[in-house]
Amino acid sequence: MLQTRNGKRTATAALKIAVDLVDEGMITEEEAVLRVDPKQLDSLLHPQFDTAALKKAEVIGKGLPASPGAAYGRVVFTAGTAKEWADKGEKVILVRLETSPEDIEGMDVSQGILTVRGGMTSHAAVVARGMGTCCVSGCGEIKIDEEKKLFTLGGKTIKEGDYISLDGSTGNIYGEAIATVAASISGNFGRFMAWADAARTLKVRTNADTPRDAAQAVKFGAEGIGLCRTEHMFFEGDRIKAMREMIVAKDVESRKKALAKILPYQQGDFEAMYEALEGRPMTVRYLDPPLHEFLPTKQEDIVELAKELNITVEELKEVVSSLHEFNPMMGHRGCRLAVSYPEIAEMQTTAVIKAAINVNKKHPEFNIVPEIMIPLIGEIKELKFVKNIVTSTADKLIAEAGVNMQYHVGTMIEIPRAAITADEIATEAEFFSFGTNDLTQMTFGFSRDDAGNFLDAYYDNNIYESDPFARLDQNGVGTLVKMAVEKGKVTRPDIKLGICGEHGGDPSSVEFFHKVGLDYVSCSPFRVPIARLAAAQAAINSR
Repeated sequence: MLQTRNGKRTATAALKIAVDLVDEGMITEEEAVLRVDPKQLDSLLHPQFDTAALKKAEVIGKGLPASPGAAYGRVVFTAGTAKEWADKGEKVILVRLETSPEDIEGMDVSQGILTVRGGMTSHAAVVARGMGTCCVSGCGEIKIDEEKKLFTLGGKTIKEGDYISLDGSTGNIYGEAIATVAASISGNFGRFMAWADAARTLKVRTNADTPRDAAQAVKFGAEGIGLCRTEHMFFEGDRIKAMREMIVAKDVESRKKALAKILPYQQGDFEAMYEALEGRPMTVRYLDPPLHEFLPTKQEDIVELAKELNITVEELKEVVSSLHEFNPMMGHRGCRLAVSYPEIAEMQTTAVIKAAINVNKKHPEFNIVPEIMIPLIGEIKELKFVKNIVTSTADKLIAEAGVNMQYHVGTMIEIPRAAITADEIATEAEFFSFGTNDLTQMTFGFSRDDAGNFLDAYYDNNIYESDPFARLDQNGVGTLVKMAVEKGKVTRPDIKLGICGEHGGDPSSVEFFHKVGLDYVSCSPFRVPIARLAAAQAAINSR
């Protein structure tokens, strides 16, 4: 034998070969499971470029491969334009400096998303993965001129309405329309994934905020929701108006009036989510982002909002100014909002518990047990403070309804201090969910939205082999996870342990989570099959 090498094959071919070898009695089902690279499954779940058309195309730039798949469309620069053009039947690519929760409507109708700033766990990346939308983020070479509605990249000027194409699996950007081929899941896929499920011990949940995403994830085999980000439910129509009323309120009474307007929306969303999950568990994370994200920054938008809220422009500017923080992701957010404004936690608890009671009455077979997650805990006393608001509100509602319903209160471990003091935290928390996006950010001291600007130099100089926001840093961040697991179990042996950071869909990270003894990983809906296969391979290899 002169030479051997790995046979290059597509995901469809790899699946077929593995299944055929089992059918021919050449290998076992577990051996077949080990023969397919989990990352290859991406190409079965997302559109890909037509191979012949791609060969003729020229790459004009490259960003981070933030959400897989291929897409082409006409360039637009605002969420509003994206919606307007998409409603007319146009395929659009939304190009932004960076996205914010206000852009959700435009992101939802776009074929792909391209951003100048942001990393693998930026807003654009996380939301796009959840939607199954192609995204290239952090392409710092792009120079945008929003007033003239154009950008320059690779020596080319792309105007609004021009076609571009994005490859979210490689990060490549093309200055033309390239034909795509639709995703196709063959009959072999179901058989193969059944073998994977039989082998794994780690459960797989999804990160989802809408019934549509939840239903999509269940189709892909998700066993529940590990992260429901409640803030994503606040950005539509009347909801954002009520949220802004709450933010500009000058006293508790005014704040409660605004929250009372949000409550029916939040409760209705939770009921729809519970219905879509059909009895599967859902972990609801309470309001997490800093409040400034809900307010406009442009002068014309501020003037319009002041008019809507019946306050002066100066008053609104004063609120916007007071909410300004130099480092908002380490500022007034997460549980700190509930400590400052307990009425927010009270409203969210009311929505969760009432939704669960209503759906349980309608579907007794579901037996919903709400899982309430308090984010950004670093000190046992702040967890106890917020938990007391949750339990007093929940217990009262359950007693008034005359039902016997259980619920659990836990926390996200995303601050290093929480991992170090996990034995104390576990006296109050019934479950831990590791928010490894923030845990990585705070452990490295990197901004997860800005690190992409300089990490290339770290790869070129062999300081890092991979993006720590895409693949878990097992030596540093992983040690904190392992420590928290061990300390948490000492205090509460039956504590439920999961991870809901984006590392939950990365195969090498999933293997680590299996080894340290987590109960489940949670990832974006379109990464669920990848996590299922990675968990199966981890279980087989550990044996």
